[in-house]
Amino acid sequence: MELIKFIADFANQFDETDTSEFKADTAFQELEEWSSLTSMGIIAFVKTEYNKVITGKEIRSCGTIEELFNLISSK
Repeated sequence: MELIKFIADFANQFDETDTSEFKADTAFQELEEWSSLTSMGIIAFVKTEYNKVITGKEIRSCGTIEELFNLISSK
C-alpha cells in the first residue's frame, strides 16, 4: 500500500472538500466535512479496498491521514 494512493482514495470519500486539502499531514478530523457518517464511510472503504478492519475508536486515535495510513498498514 502506497501513501500517495491512500491519500487519493481517502480524498475520494469526501464530496465537498477540495482534493488539494488532502496531504499526509492533514488533520482530517478537523475538516469541515468530517462527521460520524464520513468515519463510517472510511471504515467501509478500508474494508473494501484494503481488506482490513478498523474501528471508529482507531480512527479517532489518528491525528493525520498519514497516521491513519500507518495504522492500516500495520494491520
